[in-house]
Amino acid sequence: MARYFTLAEAEELLPAIERYIRQAQSMREDFERADSVVRKFNRNVAMSGGSFVNLNRAHALRDQRESSLKRLQGIIESLTDSGCQLKDLDKGLIDFPTLYQGEEVLLCWKLGESGISYWHGLEEGYQGRKEIDDHFRANHNGGEEEAS
Repeated sequence: MARYFTLAEAEELLPAIERYIRQAQSMREDFERADSVVRKFNRNVAMSGGSFVNLNRAHALRDQRESSLKRLQGIIESLTDSGCQLKDLDKGLIDFPTLYQGEEVLLCWKLGESGISYWHGLEEGYQGRKEIDDHFRANHNGGEEEAS
């Protein structure tokens, strides 16, 4: 069962979410650098016909790439374990499920925004973001009604 957030609950998580996103972006860059080095190394090995392969170097490069990938996966798992949904790591785009007038919708936040000011329907995505107004605030909840 999905976790539903109130606006206050989602905003309370933003400092931790922001840290996770920045860590994941950094880890992804580490992985991409390591992956590029491994690919270049493999091309050089293929071009030389496999002669003069430094196996220790090959294993070290692959280990570095795999370590970066595992750290990235761990950070993303920690991020999503909170119940939020990572939509776009490049943009730092995060959605938090909530209920609005009895329907599931998503609170929407992007890295760099000071708080959560937008929401959208499940099928609308980022392009369909709507500003959170007083009507939304009065008619959304984190699922408290369903629990009682």
